[in-house]
Amino acid sequence: MLPTHIESEGIMKHPLEKFIYCPCCGSSQFVVNNASSKRCESCGFVYYFNPRAAVVAVIRDEKGRLLVARRAKEPARGTLDLPGGFTECGETAEYSLSREVLEETGISIQSARYLFSQPNIYPYSGIDIHTMDLFFEVRVESTVVFKSQDDVAELFWIDINDIDINDFGLKSIREGIKRLFF
Repeated sequence: MLPTHIESEGIMKHPLEKFIYCPCCGSSQFVVNNASSKRCESCGFVYYFNPRAAVVAVIRDEKGRLLVARRAKEPARGTLDLPGGFTECGETAEYSLSREVLEETGISIQSARYLFSQPNIYPYSGIDIHTMDLFFEVRVESTVVFKSQDDVAELFWIDINDIDINDFGLKSIREGIKRLFF
């Protein structure tokens, strides 16, 4: 049996439990190989369920305020977040960061510096997607003009002293904010 992942919201089953048949040969002999993979006893194919990379932009203005986004979609719709999103196949983390910030805010990145990573579980389409969120300190071309776009309902600046960690809906973002400012 695959290990389960326990979160404060309840017990979540391991995502590989949803995968019953081998994606190569269709066999139902698709069994647990280890905590991160399943192996087909018929054809030998091994499928690893590795974390999906995601990028997070920590953008501050000249007053030291943090740019935050209000989530327009689930999971955690209506809660606060930082600009960012998933990397796509063939992209570097830096390119993904530039693309996601532009898509969500309309702002072009001037420079980015890697800060740290934080694991997360992102519920999507009935599966808990394990992610590895890569936090970057981002300098942008302009802190004056921005527009909420894509999956962002609202963007605004918040003073670091006014941050309520509980307003952030995703665990990795809450942990990242704590690490950065508290």
